[in-house]
Amino acid sequence: MSRKPELKGRAARLARLFPSGPRQAARTPFVLLVVLLLGGGLIGLLVLNSALSEGSFKKDDLQKDTKSLTDEQQALQRDIDSYSAPDALQRRARELGMVPGGDPAFLNPDGTVKGVPSAAAPRAADEEPAVRPPEAIALPRTTGTPSPAAPAPNTPGGTPAPSAAPTEAIPETPGR
Repeated sequence: MSRKPELKGRAARLARLFPSGPRQAARTPFVLLVVLLLGGGLIGLLVLNSALSEGSFKKDDLQKDTKSLTDEQQALQRDIDSYSAPDALQRRARELGMVPGGDPAFLNPDGTVKGVPSAAAPRAADEEPAVRPPEAIALPRTTGTPSPAAPAPNTPGGTPAPSAAPTEAIPETPGR
């Protein structure tokens, strides 16, 4: 009862281009395509997750380094602040033998003096300067010749006393 009508002419030629009868599409290529897409997606997610966790570890390491460097910088800043405090500067200056200055005088651009200068307060006699001149420091020599900075002590007769330390002669090297 449900017969297809017979086609003629142009319709018959077009009908021949289409497959006749009920056909099903091949399922194997479609299934392989779906499996490959899902597998590729899972592998991509795994690689992405690994890269993110590696970046997280690096970030944690950098944060620890930043914290330790910040702590070190703050400690150094505290040291600088303690050394540059007025009382610390005054103490260090006194150790170096410096004394507070008097009233300053200023020169104006036209050459006139503004203010009355005064001398610095003298150092107390009982204070020994922390920095001594080089000629006051006697260094021992191993050659046996007396140092010009350290004269030999005189004996009661007025002649220099012999050195108690044994002296060694420095051998001369040829060609010097």
